[in-house]
Amino acid sequence: MSLVIDNLTAIDRELSNRHIDLDPDGYFIIYVDRELGAICAKHYTNVIDDRGLAVDPETGKVIPAKGRVTRTNTVLFTGRTAKELCVKLLEQTQPCPVGMLDHAAYLGREFVRAEIALLSGTEYIQD
Repeated sequence: MSLVIDNLTAIDRELSNRHIDLDPDGYFIIYVDRELGAICAKHYTNVIDDRGLAVDPETGKVIPAKGRVTRTNTVLFTGRTAKELCVKLLEQTQPCPVGMLDHAAYLGREFVRAEIALLSGTEYIQD
């Protein structure tokens, strides 16, 4: 069984390193709020420049993929389960803050991971 888990982990690691096109409708910072008992997703706007990089629409500066950046989110979405959060964000919010299907799929996967961390008491780190 451990060999199967190792193989699945290797597949996920490899896929996490692939190129992705960024969503021009923005990005999300996902975290678990244990006090609230909720999965949280802060939405931030961005503009994609001609190099495919996310740029802060207010400052015109490239938003780094790693490290801390102080920005104000446009909205905070919360849900007690991954499904509840997906429904709020993808079905009940108009206009939808997600403009790409692969981004929606990514969010669904991350919300499930966050839900598992919330239920199990383990740490959640967004991929």
